[in-house]
Amino acid sequence: MKKIITIFAVLFITASVFAQSPEKMSYQAVVRDGSNNLVTSTAVGMQISILQGSTSGTAVYVETQTPTSNANGLVSLEIGGGTVVSGDFTTIDWGNGPYFIKTETDPSGGTNYTITGTSQFLSVPYALHAKIADSINGGIIVTASDTTNWNNKQNNLIAGNGINIVNDTISATGGGSTNEFYLGQDTLGGIIFHIYIGSDGQQHGLIVNPYDTSGVRWQQPTSATGAISSWDGKSNTALMTNSPAQAYVLSLTTGGFTDWYLPAIDELSILWQNRMHANRALDNGGYTLLTWSGNNIRYWSSTENNASQAFYFDMVEAFIDTNSKISTIGGYVRAIRAF
Repeated sequence: MKKIITIFAVLFITASVFAQSPEKMSYQAVVRDGSNNLVTSTAVGMQISILQGSTSGTAVYVETQTPTSNANGLVSLEIGGGTVVSGDFTTIDWGNGPYFIKTETDPSGGTNYTITGTSQFLSVPYALHAKIADSINGGIIVTASDTTNWNNKQNNLIAGNGINIVNDTISATGGGSTNEFYLGQDTLGGIIFHIYIGSDGQQHGLIVNPYDTSGVRWQQPTSATGAISSWDGKSNTALMTNSPAQAYVLSLTTGGFTDWYLPAIDELSILWQNRMHANRALDNGGYTLLTWSGNNIRYWSSTENNASQAFYFDMVEAFIDTNSKISTIGGYVRAIRAF
Protein backbone atom coordinates (compact mmCIF):
# COMPACT_ATOMS: atom_id res chain seq x y z
CA MET A 1 0.00 0.00 0.00
CA LYS A 2 1.27 3.48 -0.77
CA LYS A 3 1.09 6.51 1.40
CA ILE A 4 1.51 10.24 0.99
CA ILE A 5 3.46 12.45 3.33
CA THR A 6 2.42 16.08 3.06
CA ILE A 7 5.41 18.37 3.51
CA PHE A 8 3.57 21.64 3.93
CA ALA A 9 1.27 22.30 6.84
CA VAL A 10 0.53 25.76 5.48
CA LEU A 11 -0.51 26.54 1.94
CA PHE A 12 0.15 29.80 0.20
CA ILE A 13 -2.42 32.08 -1.44
CA THR A 14 -1.84 34.62 -4.19
CA ALA A 15 -4.21 37.55 -3.86
CA SER A 16 -4.24 41.29 -4.49
CA VAL A 17 -5.84 44.17 -2.60
CA PHE A 18 -9.42 44.78 -3.69
CA ALA A 19 -9.41 41.62 -5.82
CA GLN A 20 -12.60 39.60 -5.86
CA SER A 21 -10.94 36.52 -4.35
CA PRO A 22 -7.65 34.63 -4.16
CA GLU A 23 -6.84 32.98 -7.45
CA LYS A 24 -4.78 29.96 -6.45
CA MET A 25 -3.15 28.16 -3.57
CA SER A 26 0.19 26.41 -3.97
CA TYR A 27 0.33 22.89 -2.55
CA GLN A 28 3.21 20.43 -2.40
CA ALA A 29 3.53 16.86 -1.14
CA VAL A 30 5.99 13.99 -1.18
CA VAL A 31 4.68 10.59 -2.33
CA ARG A 32 6.16 7.35 -0.98
CA ASP A 33 5.23 3.71 -1.41
CA GLY A 34 4.54 1.12 1.26
CA SER A 35 8.27 0.43 1.60
CA ASN A 36 8.86 4.14 2.17
CA ASN A 37 10.45 4.50 -1.26
CA LEU A 38 9.88 7.70 -3.21
CA VAL A 39 7.40 7.58 -6.09
CA THR A 40 9.49 9.54 -8.59
CA SER A 41 8.86 10.97 -12.07
CA THR A 42 5.34 9.57 -12.08
CA ALA A 43 1.95 11.11 -12.90
CA VAL A 44 -0.13 11.13 -9.71
CA GLY A 45 -3.93 11.46 -9.70
CA MET A 46 -5.27 13.78 -7.01
CA GLN A 47 -8.67 15.06 -5.95
CA ILE A 48 -8.65 18.12 -3.72
CA SER A 49 -11.67 19.16 -1.65
CA ILE A 50 -12.20 22.25 0.51
CA LEU A 51 -14.40 21.23 3.44
CA GLN A 52 -16.31 23.69 5.62
CA GLY A 53 -16.90 23.28 9.34
CA SER A 54 -15.09 20.03 10.12
CA THR A 55 -13.04 17.18 8.68
CA SER A 56 -16.33 15.63 7.56
CA GLY A 57 -17.98 18.90 6.63
CA THR A 58 -19.59 20.03 3.38
CA ALA A 59 -17.30 20.14 0.35
CA VAL A 60 -17.66 23.71 -0.92
CA TYR A 61 -15.17 23.12 -3.71
CA VAL A 62 -13.74 19.99 -5.37
CA GLU A 63 -11.26 19.67 -8.23
CA THR A 64 -8.96 17.06 -9.74
CA GLN A 65 -5.40 17.31 -11.00
CA THR A 66 -2.70 15.00 -12.32
CA PRO A 67 0.69 16.44 -11.30
CA THR A 68 3.93 14.60 -12.02
CA SER A 69 6.33 13.92 -9.16
CA ASN A 70 9.95 14.99 -9.59
CA ALA A 71 13.13 13.04 -8.89
CA ASN A 72 12.61 13.59 -5.16
CA GLY A 73 9.00 12.37 -5.18
CA LEU A 74 7.71 15.94 -4.83
CA VAL A 75 4.45 16.91 -6.49
CA SER A 76 3.47 20.57 -6.87
CA LEU A 77 0.11 21.95 -7.89
CA GLU A 78 -2.02 25.06 -7.63
CA ILE A 79 -5.41 24.56 -6.07
CA GLY A 80 -7.91 26.55 -8.09
CA GLY A 81 -6.25 25.64 -11.35
CA GLY A 82 -7.49 22.07 -11.77
CA THR A 83 -10.53 20.46 -13.35
CA VAL A 84 -13.56 21.57 -11.33
CA VAL A 85 -15.77 18.79 -10.03
CA SER A 86 -18.09 20.98 -7.97
CA GLY A 87 -18.28 24.43 -6.40
CA ASP A 88 -16.64 27.72 -7.26
CA PHE A 89 -13.26 28.51 -5.75
CA THR A 90 -13.73 32.25 -6.26
CA THR A 91 -16.87 32.38 -4.10
CA ILE A 92 -15.51 30.65 -0.99
CA ASP A 93 -16.18 32.83 2.05
CA TRP A 94 -12.93 32.31 3.97
CA GLY A 95 -14.28 34.26 6.93
CA ASN A 96 -17.00 31.66 7.46
CA GLY A 97 -14.68 28.85 8.57
CA PRO A 98 -13.08 26.80 9.82
CA TYR A 99 -12.03 25.18 6.56
CA PHE A 100 -10.19 21.92 5.92
CA ILE A 101 -8.33 20.59 2.90
CA LYS A 102 -8.90 16.97 1.93
CA THR A 103 -6.56 15.28 -0.53
CA GLU A 104 -7.28 11.96 -2.19
CA THR A 105 -4.46 10.39 -4.18
CA ASP A 106 -3.96 7.66 -6.75
CA PRO A 107 -0.19 7.09 -7.11
CA SER A 108 -0.77 5.39 -10.47
CA GLY A 109 -2.20 8.56 -11.99
CA GLY A 110 -5.84 7.49 -12.21
CA THR A 111 -8.93 8.12 -10.12
CA ASN A 112 -8.70 5.07 -7.86
CA TYR A 113 -7.96 7.20 -4.82
CA THR A 114 -6.44 4.91 -2.21
CA ILE A 115 -4.74 7.57 -0.09
CA THR A 116 -6.72 10.14 1.88
CA GLY A 117 -5.58 12.92 4.16
CA THR A 118 -7.38 15.87 5.76
CA SER A 119 -5.92 18.84 7.63
CA GLN A 120 -7.21 22.19 8.81
CA PHE A 121 -6.32 25.53 7.28
CA LEU A 122 -4.57 27.08 10.27
CA SER A 123 -3.75 30.47 8.80
CA VAL A 124 -4.29 30.88 5.09
CA PRO A 125 -7.96 32.00 5.07
CA TYR A 126 -7.21 34.71 7.60
CA ALA A 127 -4.35 36.08 5.51
CA LEU A 128 -6.78 37.16 2.82
CA HIS A 129 -6.99 40.93 2.84
CA ALA A 130 -8.34 41.08 -0.69
CA LYS A 131 -11.58 42.70 0.43
CA ILE A 132 -10.23 44.70 3.39
CA ALA A 133 -8.34 47.99 3.21
CA ASP A 134 -5.83 48.38 6.06
CA SER A 135 -6.13 52.15 5.62
CA ILE A 136 -7.55 54.80 3.31
CA ASN A 137 -5.57 58.02 3.52
CA GLY A 138 -7.47 61.30 3.32
CA GLY A 139 -10.86 59.90 4.25
CA ILE A 140 -13.65 59.18 1.78
CA ILE A 141 -14.90 61.75 -0.70
CA VAL A 142 -18.68 61.77 -0.96
CA THR A 143 -20.53 63.94 -3.46
CA ALA A 144 -23.59 65.92 -2.40
CA SER A 145 -25.92 63.60 -4.24
CA ASP A 146 -24.44 60.64 -2.38
CA THR A 147 -24.35 62.17 1.10
CA THR A 148 -27.73 60.93 2.26
CA ASN A 149 -27.08 57.48 0.86
CA TRP A 150 -23.66 57.34 2.51
CA ASN A 151 -24.93 58.54 5.88
CA ASN A 152 -27.55 55.79 5.81
CA LYS A 153 -25.04 53.11 4.91
CA GLN A 154 -22.01 54.02 7.00
CA ASN A 155 -23.78 53.13 10.23
CA ASN A 156 -24.26 49.64 8.86
CA LEU A 157 -20.59 49.11 8.08
CA ILE A 158 -18.85 46.56 10.27
CA ALA A 159 -15.13 47.04 10.90
CA GLY A 160 -13.07 43.90 10.55
CA ASN A 161 -10.09 42.94 12.71
CA GLY A 162 -7.57 45.81 12.74
CA ILE A 163 -9.98 48.24 11.01
CA ASN A 164 -11.52 51.36 12.54
CA ILE A 165 -14.49 53.23 11.01
CA VAL A 166 -15.21 56.74 12.28
CA ASN A 167 -17.64 58.88 10.25
CA ASP A 168 -16.19 58.98 6.73
CA THR A 169 -12.73 57.64 7.60
CA ILE A 170 -11.57 54.02 7.50
CA SER A 171 -8.17 53.37 9.05
CA ALA A 172 -6.02 50.68 10.65
CA THR A 173 -6.20 50.35 14.43
CA GLY A 174 -2.90 48.56 14.79
CA GLY A 175 -4.63 45.24 15.37
CA GLY A 176 -4.10 44.04 11.83
CA SER A 177 -1.05 42.34 10.34
CA THR A 178 2.25 44.18 10.52
CA ASN A 179 5.62 43.89 8.86
CA GLU A 180 7.45 43.60 12.15
CA PHE A 181 8.93 40.19 11.36
CA TYR A 182 10.67 38.81 8.28
CA LEU A 183 12.26 35.53 7.18
CA GLY A 184 15.84 35.19 8.36
CA GLN A 185 15.39 37.66 11.22
CA ASP A 186 17.54 36.99 14.29
CA THR A 187 15.06 37.51 17.11
CA LEU A 188 13.13 35.85 19.94
CA GLY A 189 15.94 33.38 20.65
CA GLY A 190 16.65 32.19 17.12
CA ILE A 191 16.11 32.67 13.40
CA ILE A 192 12.64 33.08 11.87
CA PHE A 193 12.10 30.56 9.08
CA HIS A 194 8.32 30.63 8.65
CA ILE A 195 5.71 33.42 8.91
CA TYR A 196 1.95 33.42 8.51
CA ILE A 197 -1.01 35.63 9.48
CA GLY A 198 -3.10 34.15 12.27
CA SER A 199 -6.82 34.45 12.94
CA ASP A 200 -6.03 37.44 15.16
CA GLY A 201 -4.63 39.32 12.15
CA GLN A 202 -1.13 39.24 13.60
CA GLN A 203 2.09 37.70 12.34
CA HIS A 204 2.96 34.29 13.75
CA GLY A 205 5.59 31.81 12.76
CA LEU A 206 8.39 29.42 13.63
CA ILE A 207 11.90 30.08 14.92
CA VAL A 208 14.85 27.69 14.63
CA ASN A 209 17.35 27.44 17.46
CA PRO A 210 20.82 28.76 16.49
CA TYR A 211 22.48 25.57 17.75
CA ASP A 212 22.08 21.84 17.30
CA THR A 213 23.55 18.70 18.82
CA SER A 214 24.40 15.28 17.41
CA GLY A 215 24.57 11.63 18.42
CA VAL A 216 21.17 11.74 20.13
CA ARG A 217 18.74 8.83 20.33
CA TRP A 218 15.05 9.45 19.66
CA GLN A 219 14.03 7.00 22.38
CA GLN A 220 15.50 4.23 24.50
CA PRO A 221 14.04 1.72 25.11
CA THR A 222 11.61 1.93 22.21
CA SER A 223 7.84 1.92 22.52
CA ALA A 224 4.83 3.53 20.87
CA THR A 225 4.21 7.05 22.18
CA GLY A 226 1.38 8.37 20.02
CA ALA A 227 3.56 11.24 18.76
CA ILE A 228 2.34 10.77 15.20
CA SER A 229 1.38 14.30 14.11
CA SER A 230 3.16 15.39 10.94
CA TRP A 231 2.79 19.11 11.73
CA ASP A 232 2.36 19.61 15.50
CA GLY A 233 5.84 19.13 16.93
CA LYS A 234 4.98 20.72 20.25
CA SER A 235 2.29 18.16 21.00
CA ASN A 236 4.53 15.36 19.74
CA THR A 237 7.39 16.43 21.99
CA ALA A 238 5.16 16.30 25.07
CA LEU A 239 4.35 12.66 24.24
CA MET A 240 7.92 11.46 23.70
CA THR A 241 8.70 9.22 26.68
CA ASN A 242 12.15 7.80 27.49
CA SER A 243 13.53 10.22 24.94
CA PRO A 244 17.01 11.79 25.05
CA ALA A 245 15.91 14.01 22.15
CA GLN A 246 12.96 15.26 24.19
CA ALA A 247 15.18 15.86 27.23
CA TYR A 248 17.58 17.91 25.12
CA VAL A 249 15.02 20.27 23.57
CA LEU A 250 13.11 20.76 26.81
CA SER A 251 16.34 21.68 28.63
CA LEU A 252 17.09 24.57 26.26
CA THR A 253 16.83 28.15 27.50
CA THR A 254 18.27 29.85 24.41
CA GLY A 255 17.30 33.53 24.33
CA GLY A 256 15.65 33.13 27.72
CA PHE A 257 12.88 30.96 26.24
CA THR A 258 11.92 27.56 27.62
CA ASP A 259 9.25 26.56 25.08
CA TRP A 260 11.59 24.92 22.56
CA TYR A 261 10.42 21.64 21.07
CA LEU A 262 11.41 19.00 18.51
CA PRO A 263 9.86 19.88 15.13
CA ALA A 264 7.40 17.55 13.41
CA ILE A 265 8.36 16.26 9.97
CA ASP A 266 6.31 18.92 8.13
CA GLU A 267 7.96 21.66 10.19
CA LEU A 268 11.38 20.27 9.25
CA SER A 269 10.30 20.26 5.61
CA ILE A 270 9.39 23.95 5.83
CA LEU A 271 12.72 24.60 7.53
CA TRP A 272 14.52 22.96 4.62
CA GLN A 273 12.48 24.92 2.08
CA ASN A 274 13.45 28.20 3.77
CA ARG A 275 17.00 27.14 4.66
CA MET A 276 18.60 29.90 2.57
CA HIS A 277 16.91 32.61 4.64
CA ALA A 278 17.82 30.86 7.87
CA ASN A 279 21.40 30.02 6.91
CA ARG A 280 22.14 33.58 5.82
CA ALA A 281 21.33 34.78 9.33
CA LEU A 282 22.92 31.78 11.04
CA ASP A 283 26.16 32.29 9.12
CA ASN A 284 26.27 36.02 9.91
CA GLY A 285 25.66 35.26 13.57
CA GLY A 286 28.36 32.61 13.72
CA TYR A 287 25.85 29.91 14.58
CA THR A 288 25.53 26.30 13.42
CA LEU A 289 24.38 26.14 9.78
CA LEU A 290 21.53 23.83 8.80
CA THR A 291 23.51 22.18 6.02
CA TRP A 292 27.01 22.11 4.70
CA SER A 293 28.71 20.13 1.95
CA GLY A 294 30.12 16.72 2.79
CA ASN A 295 28.12 16.14 5.97
CA ASN A 296 25.15 13.84 6.32
CA ILE A 297 22.94 15.98 8.53
CA ARG A 298 19.81 14.07 9.44
CA TYR A 299 17.60 15.91 11.88
CA TRP A 300 15.24 13.87 14.03
CA SER A 301 11.62 14.94 13.78
CA SER A 302 9.17 14.40 16.63
CA THR A 303 6.94 12.37 14.29
CA GLU A 304 6.83 8.71 15.20
CA ASN A 305 6.49 6.11 12.43
CA ASN A 306 5.86 3.09 14.67
CA ALA A 307 6.98 1.67 18.01
CA SER A 308 10.58 1.25 16.87
CA GLN A 309 11.08 3.97 14.23
CA ALA A 310 10.73 7.72 13.84
CA PHE A 311 10.99 10.07 10.85
CA TYR A 312 14.01 12.22 10.09
CA PHE A 313 14.79 14.80 7.40
CA ASP A 314 18.10 14.67 5.56
CA MET A 315 19.11 18.33 5.25
CA VAL A 316 21.78 17.62 2.61
CA GLU A 317 20.03 15.16 0.30
CA ALA A 318 16.57 16.66 0.98
CA PHE A 319 14.55 13.53 1.68
CA ILE A 320 12.37 12.09 4.42
CA ASP A 321 13.01 8.63 5.82
CA THR A 322 12.78 6.63 9.03
CA ASN A 323 15.42 5.25 11.36
CA SER A 324 15.51 3.14 14.48
CA LYS A 325 14.71 5.24 17.53
CA ILE A 326 17.79 3.96 19.33
CA SER A 327 20.16 4.89 16.50
CA THR A 328 22.68 7.70 16.98
CA ILE A 329 23.86 7.61 13.36
CA GLY A 330 22.93 10.93 11.85
CA GLY A 331 21.02 11.63 15.06
CA TYR A 332 21.09 15.42 14.96
CA VAL A 333 18.57 17.40 16.98
CA ARG A 334 17.52 20.98 16.18
CA ALA A 335 14.87 22.65 18.31
CA ILE A 336 12.30 25.20 17.19
CA ARG A 337 9.71 27.37 18.90
CA ALA A 338 6.56 29.17 17.78
CA PHE A 339 5.65 32.84 18.16
